[in-house]
Amino acid sequence: MDQGIYLIILVGTALVLFAAFSSLIAFRFGAPLLLVFLGIGLGAGTDGLGLDFNNAALAYFIGSLALAIILFDSGFGTTLSTFKQAAAPALVLATLGVVLTAGLVGVATFYVTDFSWLESFLLGATVASTDAAAVFFLLRVGNISVRERVRSTLEVESSSNDPIAIFLTVAMVTLIGSGDIVKPNALAIDIVFGFLQQMSIGLIVGVLGGYAIVRLVMRLKLEQGLLPIFVLALSLLVFALTGTMGGSGFLAVYVAGLMAGNARLRSTAMLKRFQDGVTWLAQIIMFLVLGLFATPSQFPSIIVPALLIGFFLIFIARPLAVMLCLLPFRFTHAETAFISWVGLRGAVSILLAIMPLIDGLENGRALFNIVFIMVLVSLIVQGWSIGPLARRLALTVPPRMGPLNKVELELPGSARHELLAYRVVAGSPVERGQRIPRWAKPSLVVRDGRSMTYQYAGRLAAGDHVYIFVPDRYPRLLDRLFASPVEMDPEDAEFFGAFAVDPERPASDIEAAYALGLNEDEQKMTIAELVREKLGGRAEYGDRTQLGPIELIVRDVDESGKISAIGLSLDPPAAAVRVPVFMSPLEMLRRLIGRLKNKPAS
Repeated sequence: MDQGIYLIILVGTALVLFAAFSSLIAFRFGAPLLLVFLGIGLGAGTDGLGLDFNNAALAYFIGSLALAIILFDSGFGTTLSTFKQAAAPALVLATLGVVLTAGLVGVATFYVTDFSWLESFLLGATVASTDAAAVFFLLRVGNISVRERVRSTLEVESSSNDPIAIFLTVAMVTLIGSGDIVKPNALAIDIVFGFLQQMSIGLIVGVLGGYAIVRLVMRLKLEQGLLPIFVLALSLLVFALTGTMGGSGFLAVYVAGLMAGNARLRSTAMLKRFQDGVTWLAQIIMFLVLGLFATPSQFPSIIVPALLIGFFLIFIARPLAVMLCLLPFRFTHAETAFISWVGLRGAVSILLAIMPLIDGLENGRALFNIVFIMVLVSLIVQGWSIGPLARRLALTVPPRMGPLNKVELELPGSARHELLAYRVVAGSPVERGQRIPRWAKPSLVVRDGRSMTYQYAGRLAAGDHVYIFVPDRYPRLLDRLFASPVEMDPEDAEFFGAFAVDPERPASDIEAAYALGLNEDEQKMTIAELVREKLGGRAEYGDRTQLGPIELIVRDVDESGKISAIGLSLDPPAAAVRVPVFMSPLEMLRRLIGRLKNKPAS
């Protein structure tokens, strides 16, 4: 047998293993992990170890397949509550925001490079969407706890804006490749019609495909080992079928994942674990392949325009587009600034930049190199600064509970119940005598290697393992009962205000004490109702609202979303940056960066 096959497998697996191992380094130094993957690909490529990979069509195929897997998992992991909360602002960002960003970057590109107008707007389209993999990694794995509304908006936007950018890129590549002179009116009609066709077909097939996945998983009695493979294959079937019908396969696979992830599927925990592994593999392979495809020796000739356009995207185009899109949604200036800054570019932009090479456009390689450098700039400049900026803008929230030791176990033949195994942590509520609620069914306690029923175990002790049967949509209260106490540092204590107020007291009490200027209707509300009304009808843990000289902070909400604890601050944290409405996005970010530089070392 040809030894070349073994050599390819050897090199490929070695790169994947090295990329997986490098995650330890990335976690240690806070580096954007996807930047590390790209760097490994660059180091192994033509100008590094000498691996010559120059097949644009194959790179695009591998990247598209990996992106479909990532988007399905993104939808699968997005709860409906998160989607509903952030749907309106996120979808505006994912549509109008993408178009505005593409247009602004296109104009800048025309004046910085020798590209034509169409080529400039093509470059703008390739970098118009944020990268779901980069955003998800930095927010979830990076342990950055920001306010729920901001986090939800970023996650839904990054998951749903790829189809628009892909459509714009395909339209521009087709237009440039045809070489025909098209009247503007006819061009606009074709673009709008094509957009409606792709999005409508993608949405319809995605909904039908998601419904089919749910029904097939529920009805077919597949082996446990085959079930996750079956679901993955169905998701790729939805992706491919939509593409052959002229729709957006990326939109369809995301919608299918959203429907499947929020249905009461059996073996949901096992499916999530499998998809987590497959998604990580897809991200590693996609970034390695895109890194291998790049040629760093060609970068010096276009480094200056690439950096100028990259900084224009980060400091002007993205902030301006976000500011315009979020105006109707009552986001604070700090939230708008943070959402602007977390618009990281990643593999999707590089993947789209391969399309001009596949179609043989004249400036295809130059366009690809510029986009690649822009992605590197985005990951370096934005990726390392997200955590400090979130803290500086007072958007981080203290954790609701400490470490938790829990394992979810699937029950054979049941799609309605789960078996949770908790290890009792010292200082947790159950260790201090708190009873387990009646809707949970403790069945077994293991103490010092001996098994006993819960009724005969007596008071739970640290180190006990407790096995509990619960409905598959169990309230999160159970987690909080078994979690260790939160270690509250002084900054977190200040975050929640100087003292607590009773959320059920009438708002007239705080009006009488602080002369807030509340009207008669507002004074008749409870303090909780007033806070909810000021927050737009929905309150989340850590939300804050300014009322004259005081600030009310949501300290906790129950399982139904009702405010159960409120803090009051007479001296709001100085970290909450307030920016005048008339300030430009560039000036806004300049001041924020200046504040970061001038912040005294802790």
